[in-house]
Amino acid sequence: MIYFDNSATTKPYEEVLDTYVKVNRDFYGNASSLHNFGGRAESLISKAREQISNLIGVKTSEIIFTSGGTEGNNLAIKGVALKYRGRGNHIITTSIEHPSVTEPCRQLEQMGFDVTYLPVNKEGRVSVDDIEAAITNNTILVSTIHVNNEIGSIQPVKEIGKMLTRYPKVIFHIDHVQGVGKIPIDLYGSYVDLCTFSAHKFHGLKGNGFLYKRQSILLDPQVTGGNQEQKLRSGTENTGGIVAMAKALRIELLDQQNKSDSLQKIRDFLFSELQKDPRIAIQSPQYGAPHIVNFSVVGYKGEVIVHALEEEGIIVSTTSACSSKDNAPSSTLLALGINEKIANAAVRISLSYENNIDEAKQFLKALDEVLERLNKVMGRNK
Repeated sequence: MIYFDNSATTKPYEEVLDTYVKVNRDFYGNASSLHNFGGRAESLISKAREQISNLIGVKTSEIIFTSGGTEGNNLAIKGVALKYRGRGNHIITTSIEHPSVTEPCRQLEQMGFDVTYLPVNKEGRVSVDDIEAAITNNTILVSTIHVNNEIGSIQPVKEIGKMLTRYPKVIFHIDHVQGVGKIPIDLYGSYVDLCTFSAHKFHGLKGNGFLYKRQSILLDPQVTGGNQEQKLRSGTENTGGIVAMAKALRIELLDQQNKSDSLQKIRDFLFSELQKDPRIAIQSPQYGAPHIVNFSVVGYKGEVIVHALEEEGIIVSTTSACSSKDNAPSSTLLALGINEKIANAAVRISLSYENNIDEAKQFLKALDEVLERLNKVMGRNK
């Protein structure tokens, strides 16, 4: 099997699985317990927190463990909105956010908040000037995805953050779920206040993630009860998953140092070869993230291509995994101005450092054979 659906989820590293099993077998005590056995679990969590903070260059106290990207985005957006609603009720985001950003914003609108959804250009990038022009005296939050999960466009987060330093009352959140391990981010240097991470996007386990929260930022907790995670995220800690996540992040960032050139070459090769095919339209920007290529085979729904490739042992996807069962065209592609027919035909390739150039060549060969076969069935010529 060739697995090209890494933006949906990644295969856990063997070392990560081994760590998870060992911790749950040998250190299964509740980290909130008073006894020493629970204290050993707490110590492992503290060590993992320290490792993660060192890896991303922030203070240990600025790491809040969550269940993943969706919870992290909800905590950041709703947490800011409800904590700072006395300061204002206006939020700025973009038209191509992940549903875990868009839906919290929709909920907040029902609670009386005002949300501006800014357009993007044909390459999927928001304008820094547009963000600044949208800021009002009531603006409390700007939230943007760093790397779009469907087309791989990269937002100018450093430029946005620098601009927002002129508006000290506006908090800056980025969704870095698709960027981690692929696009470097200097959180302090980019003036980011909140940043969301999800373990299963970098070969960790599902159900784990963390939120970077600048020390000075306050949040209204969204899950209350046991007062864990600085009283911001209650619930018994997933010790094994947290420790395994720290290991996964370390390995992923090491791969980024050593394998980023090879990943980029695979993506460039796929982009170039697909671009040559007159049957195919590419939605991803040429200079987007090094692991995502979104394209459409004109005349065929994306799900048809996905299932046909699966029969050849190749796993790809259509839109975001969170939206793939909606049977609706991608809102991201529609926001780019792509017509509904092309949007319905979209297919996403998403790579990891585990992939290689031979797999890319096999994919292209299989795709050509699939299209030839489908064209014959439909009575079409190449």
